[in-house]
Amino acid sequence: MTNTGTLSIVATPIGNLEDITLRALRTLKECDVIYAEDTRIISKLLARYQIKKPLQRLDAATEMQKADEIIARLEAGEHVAYVSDAGTPGISDPGARMVRAVREHSHILKNVGITIEAIPGPSALTTALSIAGLDTTGFTFLGFLPHKKGRQTALKKLASSDIPVVLYESPHRIIKLLDELEALRISSVTIARELTKIHEEVTSGTVGDVQAYFKAHPDHVRGEFVVIIEP
Repeated sequence: MTNTGTLSIVATPIGNLEDITLRALRTLKECDVIYAEDTRIISKLLARYQIKKPLQRLDAATEMQKADEIIARLEAGEHVAYVSDAGTPGISDPGARMVRAVREHSHILKNVGITIEAIPGPSALTTALSIAGLDTTGFTFLGFLPHKKGRQTALKKLASSDIPVVLYESPHRIIKLLDELEALRISSVTIARELTKIHEEVTSGTVGDVQAYFKAHPDHVRGEFVVIIEP
């Protein structure tokens, strides 16, 4: 087998720039090129740790197009790192389709020794669950619900779950989601927003209580939300 390149999928901070592993920093320093969901966002992290590397953009719209480019680099023996805007790539973020394309390519060409490695680290999903105080022996993660088609089906599915369900939601739709959960007679929710950032906040209680809180504090309807629905 020919020794060729390495693709590193690197988790980056979801807010606080100190939440990055030593291994992630070493990987970003040693790689030949960094592909990022948004080069402007990763540039802030790289500047903080005085890392200078060539940057290429790879977002949801260009993922499959750039996959071929990455494969060519790996075949040439390069070390490629991929980062999303925050957290672990592929978890409700771009990256999964690109990784699949690289993996399928390396399987087809048996003599190509491409290595795909995970550099684990932060994720809003696990961060929220760790401070929710719930039994997480089992849970369902649905990411972002569909905006229109399929949304009602997804909502009915989570309403019938006997284990916690975790969602991501934007500030533009969080009130709508709470209204939908109230209509489904969901009892209790935990909502974590702006995790690890200055305005980090965790609110829990009945859906009605949480609705009332956010409607009374519209200035708190900002940032990224993780919603945990209790069974």
